[in-house]
Amino acid sequence: MEQTQEYDDKLVTLLEALWGDGYLSPGGDAETALVLDGLDLRGRRVLDIGSGTGGGAFFIHQHFGPVSITGADVEAGVVAKANADAAARGVADTVRFVAVQPGPLPFDDGEFDVVFSKDSIVHIDDKHALAAEIHRALAPGGVFACSDWMKGDDLPKSPELLEYEALEGLGFGLASPDVYFAALRAAGFERIAYTDRTTWLAAKTRAELDELDGPLRAGLTTSLGAEFLEHEIDVWRALCVVTTSRELGAGHFRAFKPAG
Repeated sequence: MEQTQEYDDKLVTLLEALWGDGYLSPGGDAETALVLDGLDLRGRRVLDIGSGTGGGAFFIHQHFGPVSITGADVEAGVVAKANADAAARGVADTVRFVAVQPGPLPFDDGEFDVVFSKDSIVHIDDKHALAAEIHRALAPGGVFACSDWMKGDDLPKSPELLEYEALEGLGFGLASPDVYFAALRAAGFERIAYTDRTTWLAAKTRAELDELDGPLRAGLTTSLGAEFLEHEIDVWRALCVVTTSRELGAGHFRAFKPAG
């Protein structure tokens, strides 16, 4: 689906009000920690695909001890914000963000030990091509760990899901977990694991709608304007419908590139 909305200052302000500074997807630090739970990132080179305004990368830097983190995002505005934040935090020597074009990753073969992504692959139509690129960019023995939004099945989209996508306007390449599994296997990954997070996402979405239509309403109306906020509340109402039905879900994937 064509993207009709950008992650501009207004949308970033709203999303960070709900999800925490540096996060453009739900769950913040807690979800990032779950995606990486049990992994040893000390001294590792990390790539964060769809790094947004940098929340995940900064959390990983602080709590997991990698030697470097490179964030990649197609939105130049959020990349600039993330780099400014890295400089303000005094971590720009180890945490950097780059603006990339859709398509092949602009990194060398085996450049990273860990590839992380938080709810960004949903915007990429060709899961097989991306899985192959992630596999190429990983060193032997490297790990891919991500969370993402995905379709609950491979059936045609319902009118409710089409309505949500049209309201959201960010462009989705929704696919089922089976498509992700197939893409990762075809790319050469092994030890592929999946954890369903749809029940959590549905509850989180309902709670966020209550916040937008309750305690956050007055402040966000002042800072963003009533028309913008009302549209976003409509987006969240539509999202509640498709997460409650489980047609739109979420999950965590982890997969390893063979060591040799």
